[in-house]
Amino acid sequence: MAENFPGTDTPDNEPKTVSVPDKPALEGLEATLSRRWRDEGTYAFNEDTVREDVYSIDTPPPTASGSLHVGHMFSYTQTDVMARYQRMTGKNVFYPMGWDDNGLPTERRVQNYYGVRCDPTKPYDPDYRPPATAPKNQRDFDVISRRNFIELCEELAVEDEKVFEDLFSTLGLSVDWTRTYRTIDDNSRAVSQRAFLENLKAGDAYMSEAPTLWDVTFRTAVAQAEVEDREQAGAYHRISFHAPDGEKVFIETTRPELLPACVALVAHPDDERYQRLFGTKVTSPLFDVEVEVRAHPLAKPDKGSGIAMICTFGDQTDVTWWRELNLPTRAVVGRDGRLLADTPDWITTDKAKENYAAVAAKTVFSAKEAVVEMLRESGDLEGEPKKITHPVNFFEKGDKPLEVVTSRQWYIRNGGRDEDRRAALIARGREIDFHPSFMRSRYENWIEGLNGDWLVSRQRFFGVPVPVWYPLDASGNPDYDNPVLPSSEQLPVDPAAEPAPGYEESQRNQPGGFVGDADVLDTWATSSLTPQIVGGWSRDEDLFSKVFPFDLRPQGHDIIRTWLFSSVVRADALNHAAPWKHAAISGWILDPDRKKMSKSKGNVVVPTDVLNDYGSDAVRYWAASAKLGADTAYEIAQMKIGRRLAIKLLNASKFVLNLGATEANVVTADTSVITNALDSALLKQLAEVVNASTAAFERYDYAKALQLTESFFWSFTDDYVELIKDRAYGAAGEAEQASVLATLATTLDALLRLFAPFLPFATEEVWGWWRNGSVHRAPWPNVDALSSAVATADAGILATVATALGGIRKAKSEAKVKQRTEVLTATVTASEAQVAQLQAGLADLKAAGNVRELSLATGEGELAVSGVELAPVEPAPAAE
Repeated sequence: MAENFPGTDTPDNEPKTVSVPDKPALEGLEATLSRRWRDEGTYAFNEDTVREDVYSIDTPPPTASGSLHVGHMFSYTQTDVMARYQRMTGKNVFYPMGWDDNGLPTERRVQNYYGVRCDPTKPYDPDYRPPATAPKNQRDFDVISRRNFIELCEELAVEDEKVFEDLFSTLGLSVDWTRTYRTIDDNSRAVSQRAFLENLKAGDAYMSEAPTLWDVTFRTAVAQAEVEDREQAGAYHRISFHAPDGEKVFIETTRPELLPACVALVAHPDDERYQRLFGTKVTSPLFDVEVEVRAHPLAKPDKGSGIAMICTFGDQTDVTWWRELNLPTRAVVGRDGRLLADTPDWITTDKAKENYAAVAAKTVFSAKEAVVEMLRESGDLEGEPKKITHPVNFFEKGDKPLEVVTSRQWYIRNGGRDEDRRAALIARGREIDFHPSFMRSRYENWIEGLNGDWLVSRQRFFGVPVPVWYPLDASGNPDYDNPVLPSSEQLPVDPAAEPAPGYEESQRNQPGGFVGDADVLDTWATSSLTPQIVGGWSRDEDLFSKVFPFDLRPQGHDIIRTWLFSSVVRADALNHAAPWKHAAISGWILDPDRKKMSKSKGNVVVPTDVLNDYGSDAVRYWAASAKLGADTAYEIAQMKIGRRLAIKLLNASKFVLNLGATEANVVTADTSVITNALDSALLKQLAEVVNASTAAFERYDYAKALQLTESFFWSFTDDYVELIKDRAYGAAGEAEQASVLATLATTLDALLRLFAPFLPFATEEVWGWWRNGSVHRAPWPNVDALSSAVATADAGILATVATALGGIRKAKSEAKVKQRTEVLTATVTASEAQVAQLQAGLADLKAAGNVRELSLATGEGELAVSGVELAPVEPAPAAE
C-alpha cells in the first residue's frame, strides 16, 4: 500500500498554484471529466505487468437490446467503486466492458423495430432496406433472408451500444474503453466456437435426440436454467380408462388434450388400490389405444386418484417415467404448439380416427376444449373439471407454456446426470469467495437440483453458429455420428453460409455432399466465456496468464444459476480452474411496491432522467449505500442526500483552500507543525476512519466504507471547521495557524481520496484546484505519515468540545439572539475525563462560542451547559 500520504504522492503533484472557482458547481463535470479521463488514459490497463500487480474484473456485458434502466446504474456503480479502490491501492486494474448483443432479445427488438421476420429459405437481397415505419401488425412484416436479418441485428446493436457507452461514461465507470467487446463479434464467435470444439474433443459436448423443453412461439429448445414457473389457471379432469373386464380406471389430469399421446398408466408400487392392475392393460377413451399399467416410486398416491397417465410428453416427470420404464414414444404436439395434422399410426379404429380428426392441427388450447367436449359426450368424463391454480413451465422470455418435444440437440456436460461431476463443480465453487457469503448456497442448490445436462443449441438466427457440418450419405441422410469440424485457424465459421472443409458449396444438401448445422449456440454458451474472451484465451496467452483467474465477477443474484454456474462449468473444463477468486453478488432494484424493476414489467426508471436531475455522483451515492446482495428500493430521497453531500464537498473544500491555501507550500504533508490537541484529535479520528474504511473495502463492504467516510466528513465540517475558524485566520498566532492549516490540508487530501471511489466527479474537480494529475491515480490514504501527529492524541476531544459548543449555541437560540452575541459567563459540567478534553480545546471553544469567561466543573451525568449570561443586545429598531 502506498505510503505517500497525503500531499506529495506522485511526480504529477509538483507545487501548483491553488485556483478555486468563485461558485463551484456539479453541473457539466460529467462531460468534461469523462472526456479528460478517456483522452489521458486515466483508467487504461498496462500490459507491461505481472499477475501479482493486477486486479482483473470479469464485467457483466449488458444485453444490448433497447435501453438500460436504473438497475444497471445500481449494480455497475457497485463494481466501479471496487475497481477504483483497487486502483488507488496500487493495483493495475483490468476493467473491460462488453455488450451482450447476440440471441433472442436482439432478434425480438430487430423484428419489432424494423418490422421484419426471418425466413432462412429466402434468398439474400444485397439491396434490401426495411420499411421506413414498421407495420403495427406482424402479419405485415417483411419476410427476409437469414443474412439480411443478421445484418439488421448487427446494425441496430451497434447503435444501441453507442447509447449505452455514453450513459456508462456519464455515470463515471472507470472501465478501460479501449478494451470493449461484443458477444457477436469475430473474436467472441471464434472463442465460443473454439471452446465448443474443445468441449467436443474432450467428450464434454455431445449430440442427443431426446425429449426437449420447447417454446412454441420462438420455435426453439430451452435449457433448464431458462425455465421459470408461473402460476396459471387450470383444471383437473377425471377421466375413465377401461379394463378388459369393463372396470373403469379413473385418472385425473390437467392436460386431456394429450390423451392420444398416452403410453401407460402409472401408480406407486405400494398403492394397494392398483397393485392388481400392474402388468395388465387398459384402453384409452376416445382413441382406443391399449396401454400398460406400470409401477413407479415417483407416482403420488395422495395426488388426484393416485394413478396417472404417462404421455409423450406432458412434462419432465413424463420424460423420467418414459426413460426409466422404457416406454414407446407417441408424440402428438408439434413444434408449432399444434397437434399433428395427420392421424398417428397407433390410432387405428374408425371411431378413434374420427375423434382424432376433430382435434388435428388445433392448438393445445383448442384441442383441450374439443377433447373435453368429446369426453362429456362419451361419458368418460366424470363430473365437471375441478378448477385449480398451479405452476406451469415457461421460457423466461416466452408467453406460452413450454411443451416437451423430441428433437436433436447439442449438450454440454454440467453434472446434471453425473454425481461425480456435480461434486467437482461444487468443490470448484468453494474456491470462490462469495460476497455476501450466503449466496454460495444458491450456486450449490442449483447444482444439486439439476436433472439433465446443459442444452446449448438453439433454433434461432442471430447468434454464434454451431461450428459443425454433417456428411450426407448416398440417400441424402446426415451422418450425425461423424461430423465435419473446422480447424482452429478457420474460426469463426458459419456452416449455414460456408461449405464444409473438403467440400464445394455446390455439394450443400446434395447426396454425397454435406449439410451445415443450422442452429446457434445458447447465448450463455458464449457469455459463460467472458473471462476467456476478454482475457485473451487461445489468442494472447501472455495476457491471459496476467489476468486469469480473474479477481472479481460482479453480477446479480438472479443469474447465479445461469451466468455464474455456466462460467464455472466452462472454466473447469477448459482451464481446470475456477474462473475468479471473488464473486460480488448485487441485489435487485425494487419499485415502490417492492417489486423487482424490469423492462418486461414496465416499471423501470430511465437512467438519463435521473442523471440529469441529480447528477452522477448523487446516483452513485445511492447505489453505493446498498450492501452487496441486498434488494434495494429506488429512492430519490437518497439521491438528494448524495447530491447535497457532493455539493457540500465542493463548498467545504473551497472554504478550506481559501483559508490560506493560496500558496503551494502552505498545503503540505508536514505534520510536524500540528501541535494543537484539537487538531491531533481530528487526525486521530481520520486515521481510524482510514483504517476502518480500508478494512471494509478489503472485505468488499464498500457501503460501510462510505458510511464511515461520510460520518467523519460531516463531523469535520459541522464540528471541527466551526471550532477552528478564528485560529485558522491567525487570531491565535502563526504557530497555531500553521497547525490548523496543516490539519485542514491533510484532512481534505485524505477525504478526497476516501470519497474518490464514490463521488469521482466532485473529488476530481476539487483535486484539480490544488493538485496535478488525477485523484483516481493517487494512492489510497495511508496513516503511517500521521503517526507522529496522532501518537498521543485523544480522538474524543473533538466530540466533547463540539457538544459543549452545541450547548452554548442552543442557549443563544433559546434566548433568540444571534450566534455571534458574546457570552459573558457560562459553565460546562462534565465528567472528569471530559473536563480534561474540554481543557485541551478550551481556546477554540471560547473563540467559536464568543465566550468571555467559561468555567469547567466536574459532575455526574451527561455534559451540560448552564449559567449562560449573555452580553446586552441592542434592541432592533422599531418598524416605521
